[in-house]
Amino acid sequence: MPKNHARKKALAALKDELGIKHACAIALLDHPDADERETLERYLAEYIDINTYREAVDYLRQEQADPRNQVLCDRCGWLMGMVCPECEKGCGCEYQCTGWRHEEMRAATGDYDEDDDPYGCPECGAGGGGDPYGECVCYEDDEEEAA
Repeated sequence: MPKNHARKKALAALKDELGIKHACAIALLDHPDADERETLERYLAEYIDINTYREAVDYLRQEQADPRNQVLCDRCGWLMGMVCPECEKGCGCEYQCTGWRHEEMRAATGDYDEDDDPYGCPECGAGGGGDPYGECVCYEDDEEEAA
């Protein structure tokens, strides 16, 4: 009967990397879902209170059952726990919303421009950036032409 050296090496690497016992490494390696396996490995590596395969699976199932982790919008991927109370849709598809949740998510995903000031004029920047009394002159020409 031939030995499966690749499996032995993978088990040894898991045990060394994650500091888990042989039975936990076998269960982790045999886990049926590859995406869940990655998450379980991350839990075992990052969380100091999760030390076994069973603890990691229990925590994963708890996270999956949490209503805040249910998908709110399939298009943008926002979860129920991320819902914006200030806009109509409540998800990331609403780009015009200036609510705190959208600002928070733009900053977290890197879709945030530090030069953007929600309080200033979008064209000249007057009225924002620490000078709330700055006067916008972008539309003075339009007013003079209309008069």
